[in-house]
Amino acid sequence: MPKKLKHRSRGLHAKLETDLQKFSQEFFKELKVDNALTVKDLYEHNQSRLSLRIINNKAGFKRKITEGELHRPGLALAGFIQVFTYWRIQIMGNSEITFLKTRSSEERVAAFSTLLGFDLPCIIITNDNKAPDELVEIANKNKVTIFSTPLNTTRAIHYLTEYLDQAFAPQTIVHGSVVDVHGVGMLIVGSSAIGKSELALDLVERGHQLVADDVVQIIRLGTNLVQGGPSEMLEHHMEIRGLGIIDIRRMFGIRAIRGSKIIQIVVRIEAFDASVEYERIGMDDRTIEILGASLPFVDLPIMPGKNLTVIVEAIALNLKLKLLGEHPAKEFNDNLIRRMGKFPAE
Repeated sequence: MPKKLKHRSRGLHAKLETDLQKFSQEFFKELKVDNALTVKDLYEHNQSRLSLRIINNKAGFKRKITEGELHRPGLALAGFIQVFTYWRIQIMGNSEITFLKTRSSEERVAAFSTLLGFDLPCIIITNDNKAPDELVEIANKNKVTIFSTPLNTTRAIHYLTEYLDQAFAPQTIVHGSVVDVHGVGMLIVGSSAIGKSELALDLVERGHQLVADDVVQIIRLGTNLVQGGPSEMLEHHMEIRGLGIIDIRRMFGIRAIRGSKIIQIVVRIEAFDASVEYERIGMDDRTIEILGASLPFVDLPIMPGKNLTVIVEAIALNLKLKLLGEHPAKEFNDNLIRRMGKFPAE
């Protein structure tokens, strides 16, 4: 490739990536929401799974839980409070209870007075350990609820962390559609009236599952994992211009919908622009960032006579091949280079 043309291609590629980064920052802004929980929420949402029992009373049910991390107060019970993260849920397991049994009643009173002198949300005692009487008495005075669970500490922490991670997960709301296409969670975005809902409807008619349309709620569940779902108000309804509001579940049955789906790829549909250099070969795998997660991204221009539904299905199947370690475009390029080596130009 001539140097001048190669430099120009790099410049266009850099501009496309800059535009995509700007689109990502503007379109997928994290919502700043007050998702603080109360101790009552914690109890009601986890009572069955953790078999939680209330040891003293519900006086602390209105206390706020403002962070998704947990804390074991062993050092604080021993008197070291310089780095005591008191605002977190306090977990007391075999180690803490066994340590307290070695202390005198006066020492336990002193330890619990120090511990509960802070504004704790609540205390959870694992392994069905008996709460020391001094702890219950001082907790009642300070209106802090104590719970007990028969689960061991590791499992209790695992369940609570899973719950709190979702409760405090970064989230956003976007205008688009999420469809499960051949098992691939696909977020379809684009400008208003470009045809996102119509494309999603066509995919449902071909046997794929609608997750959300128009208003998509996205939450980050892990380092590189985001999940899309419908809003409580819209659920699996869809607005089709010229027709109105339709109910996908009633029209196509329960198999045509699902409650949520991990988003694996983002497809942006847009009106064809002759001045834009669209992907022709597929060598460069573009990505877009959503709430800190990096996902594959495809720009899909609309042209008369183009069957978007079939192309979107091909995008999903092509992604599945890549996830299995196969890259058709790169394999084609490698084969082409080998053939060119066998038959050099004269």
